[in-house]
Amino acid sequence: MPSLGRRGWIITVSIASVLIICVVLASVPATRTAIQNASCALLGLGCPPVPGEPGPDEEDDPAWRQELAPQDAATWGHYVALGDSYSSGDGADDYSNETQRDRNCYRSANAYPHRLAESSDFAGNLSFLACSGQRGSSMLENLDEEHAQLAALTPETSLVTIGIGGNDIGFSSVLQACMLRVPFVDRNACVGQEDEIEDRMEEFEDTFAELLTEVRTRAPDARVLVVGYPRIFPEDPQSMYYTLSTGDQSWLNTTIQRFNNQIRDAVVETDAQIAEAGAVGSVEFVDTYDALDGHEVSTDESWVNGVILDRGTQQAVTVDRATFHPTAAGQSAVGDRVAEQVEDGPGREVYVRQNTLDRVADGPLAAGDS
Repeated sequence: MPSLGRRGWIITVSIASVLIICVVLASVPATRTAIQNASCALLGLGCPPVPGEPGPDEEDDPAWRQELAPQDAATWGHYVALGDSYSSGDGADDYSNETQRDRNCYRSANAYPHRLAESSDFAGNLSFLACSGQRGSSMLENLDEEHAQLAALTPETSLVTIGIGGNDIGFSSVLQACMLRVPFVDRNACVGQEDEIEDRMEEFEDTFAELLTEVRTRAPDARVLVVGYPRIFPEDPQSMYYTLSTGDQSWLNTTIQRFNNQIRDAVVETDAQIAEAGAVGSVEFVDTYDALDGHEVSTDESWVNGVILDRGTQQAVTVDRATFHPTAAGQSAVGDRVAEQVEDGPGREVYVRQNTLDRVADGPLAAGDS
């Protein structure tokens, strides 16, 4: 058999590499973000710029950014609180009349963003936009609409908290199916939704990546704290709760934990990219999974609402929106975790652009939205 020679081997290896890359690209979901990420990881091509990285006129200037202590890096500007009902405080009472009446947002005065704003010395104001029923996909689709959450972000935003994704994976509908069934007859109403939830979680990966990019693009110097979801049932359930068996409760807990892990992994990867690019700001995960430990549903002193049934206008029984949401005490416990993260930081140096700090020093924060 004739020898291929050095050039022949190079061509053969190149063709094989291209085929492998094509196979890998074909195996990922056919979305713009997924294909771009795969191409970037495999070929180093099509990699989007990292928001907050040094520009052409800054690369050679060692003073273009300034390192700040974690607390200072979070409080030099405005605080913007984004997310869904777990961040708006639905279930914690004391709702804003305006948001409850006009948009069913149920923003509570007891929600953790208010507690954090009151306990921290922000140079700017709090923009509290979290809303019941919010989806991450909708945040991206409705950027130009009135009351769009992401529209509150500005280059003078120093801290962003966001808790999102539960509605994207349909957790409310999952609970409806789990609760409104005939016990001991429809045994698979809960666990039988596993495959559907897996599909939604996979779809949310791209949504979440685009959401973090959008947040960072609008507020590149900010510390972005992604707040996870708390466990709502005891770690080791001992008895049925309404129609939920101990196995159902454990499965729901595990589902929450798996989703938290997915979000956390994406956050860790994003922050590593920020650090590697020498960019300003950060993205950090706030683990609240066991924040309600010992005070879950069915415990003697619960910090989370139990089942609230609502007959509605058609007399059809539904599970009220505030079911399995933290009470005021639960929001306080979640807020403690968020405050700890603000103080501790991401475990690495955090930087802010010097020209951003200069602009803030000149007083633009007085015009901030509240």
